[in-house]
Amino acid sequence: MTQNWQQLAEGYQDQYLADLKALIAIPSVRDDDNATDQYPLGEGPAKALQQFLAFGERDGFVTKNLDNLAGYIEYGEGDETLAILSHVDVMPAGAGWDTDPFQLTVKDGIAYGRGTSDDKGPGLAAYYGLKMLKDANIKPNIKIRLILGTDEESQWTGMTHYFEVEPAPTFGFSPDAEFPLINGEKGMASFITTFGTTNGGDVELVSFDSGLRENMVPRDAESTLKTTNAEAISEQFETFVAANEIEGESELSADGINLHVVGKAAHGMEPRNGVNSGTYLATFLNQLGLQGDANSFVSFIADKLHDDSRANKLGTNYTDDIMGDLTMNVGIMKFDQEAGGFINTNFRYPKGIGPKEIMAALEKAVTALNGSVKQISEKVPHYVDPQDPIVQTLINVYREQTGIADAEPEVVGGGTYGRLMKRGVAFGALFPWTEDSMHQANEFQPVADLTKAMAIYGQAIHDLALQ
Repeated sequence: MTQNWQQLAEGYQDQYLADLKALIAIPSVRDDDNATDQYPLGEGPAKALQQFLAFGERDGFVTKNLDNLAGYIEYGEGDETLAILSHVDVMPAGAGWDTDPFQLTVKDGIAYGRGTSDDKGPGLAAYYGLKMLKDANIKPNIKIRLILGTDEESQWTGMTHYFEVEPAPTFGFSPDAEFPLINGEKGMASFITTFGTTNGGDVELVSFDSGLRENMVPRDAESTLKTTNAEAISEQFETFVAANEIEGESELSADGINLHVVGKAAHGMEPRNGVNSGTYLATFLNQLGLQGDANSFVSFIADKLHDDSRANKLGTNYTDDIMGDLTMNVGIMKFDQEAGGFINTNFRYPKGIGPKEIMAALEKAVTALNGSVKQISEKVPHYVDPQDPIVQTLINVYREQTGIADAEPEVVGGGTYGRLMKRGVAFGALFPWTEDSMHQANEFQPVADLTKAMAIYGQAIHDLALQ
């Protein structure tokens, strides 16, 4: 049966936007501080999962909620399973929004809201691709499951639970990245570097706070200093801000000064797309003659991490011909006089280098500073042969739907659920012509892009499930 997938998608656009509005309204950030037996990752992710599954129930699909950690919407039968892996959790909103991040706002054809691009908008577009098949009474030859996780932006607890209690899919894709198609993902490893609490001198670091998540370039950084030289530091800070690609402000206090730097948030897979407020603030503080562990904290950031997304200063810079550069994001930086210093670095690495080499470089860098390093996570590189039928089918659908005949698969630094399957890839929904706003303030997707993604997913699911 030949379908005009674009025309079908346009007919569903209003209902799609109504459903997206309901999803965006749920602030589904993982919240371990308020976790309960009923809501193991906090109420928000569970409520978003329940809402998504309610769409499936409304439309006559088989659905299942797996302990408010994951769930699926199912269509068709068969020994093989095509999986579409999406997630309902979102990053913290952060500052800098022009609209309410948890209210879908459509202006001049652009949909704004946390999750419009990552991943509520794309995941829902894939759902509507599946719904188009069902509504047209197209019967697949295999089982299709849209599987929903609840903490892709952190520890993948939800999707890990799914794979523990349900059979592994045969093959599939994740609508959680970009078009045309991603058949390779770099490895990922995160490390924590800690320092002690010693301080003192003419300028004393009382506190330092920057970053929300390890996979997000920090937009804001703040520090409090105890000093009798506050006015001079304020002038020095003003000069520093003017000379760099940041904004900043200072506020004198009774016993010192408070500093605030504003950079630009971005997805941690490519730190060059952002401006790291935390490393800029540490670089400024490194000029002030701090002492003890406070000095070690800021000097390590300034001398080894600042403005160096390829980790040249650490000596772990590496490039693979297929997977590209190793990248480093400095996601979270904190210091206080009771807990000391804390720095979270997230590395995306190609085949040919790994956490062992990164760990050795970090340890070497902090030895003289009395710091310590611990690895906290790892995901190995993932690659699917470009000649695999799933790659060929999906890239051909994309070419047909967009008219871009020379589109080819690519390898990226992002990590998606696609890597959980041996024959798993990432497929949309960010188009090459649209700015990447994932993990940033004012996250958005053009409505036309989301509708086009619906059409692509409709044909993709059809071609994969009926071949």
